[in-house]
Amino acid sequence: MTEPSTPPATVPHVRDARPADVAAICAFGQEHVRAHYAPLIGDEAADAQVRDWWNPSYVAAGVEAGCVVVADVGGACVGVGQRGRYGADHVVYKLYVDPAFRGHGLGPRLIDGLVRRLPPEATDLCVEHVAANTRAAAFYEREGFIVERVDPNPSGNRALDVVWRRRRLTADPLR
Repeated sequence: MTEPSTPPATVPHVRDARPADVAAICAFGQEHVRAHYAPLIGDEAADAQVRDWWNPSYVAAGVEAGCVVVADVGGACVGVGQRGRYGADHVVYKLYVDPAFRGHGLGPRLIDGLVRRLPPEATDLCVEHVAANTRAAAFYEREGFIVERVDPNPSGNRALDVVWRRRRLTADPLR
């Protein structure tokens, strides 16, 4: 995929997701996630990503918990960020931007939206991504996330290994 050469005409608004956004978030996942992952991890694994993590019940639970932010333009979903917990860690589990809006700072704005919703005592933010997603790896490196560990996929498929990264949070009065 190539990056757009000019910024989109309208700047997306990043906000907390609302229950009314669940269908649009799921549709966004259907449209963009499989297309992104299929060349990286294969059709079956890409279909599983969408089926397991972009279904209405999973998305609605994240929205209800206050863990999802969206970027919208005129009511259209053009980006999604979702965090959760893994033990004591706060983790970004979803961070996706419509290809037409990539390269113009929306990904960092989605991360900022998630960070602002962390509890004040949070000192770190983690992220996980599959090893084959080198675009995500480069993005997270630029955003200050350092590789902490790689969990091998039980199937032996190295593309599906899970890379865990961590970023120390700075004192931010906007949080």
